[in-house]
Amino acid sequence: MLRQKRKMRVRGRLRMRSDRPRLSVFRSLKFIYAQIIDDKKRLTIVAAWGKDPKEVGQKLAAKAKLKKIVKVVFDRGAYQYHGRIKALAEAARAGGLDF
Repeated sequence: MLRQKRKMRVRGRLRMRSDRPRLSVFRSLKFIYAQIIDDKKRLTIVAAWGKDPKEVGQKLAAKAKLKKIVKVVFDRGAYQYHGRIKALAEAARAGGLDF
């Protein structure tokens, strides 16, 4: 229940910047998943997943460049900006994404 409230609180702040696609992150015990979503069309534009968050961030940024996406909004969900989430974000920024 608390996790759901945190997630909605973060998403509520992101709706103000609806002109950009959303980079959403999900973390399981083994893997980390990231996708860039166009909320207006309700469509996943680019997705990547794997065990190493830096590798996932780099793959996602490379795929986004091919689709000519540079600016996104980072949706960390209910997770803290720490550890694997932070590593993925920094790798995506190094790959060329702006958020």
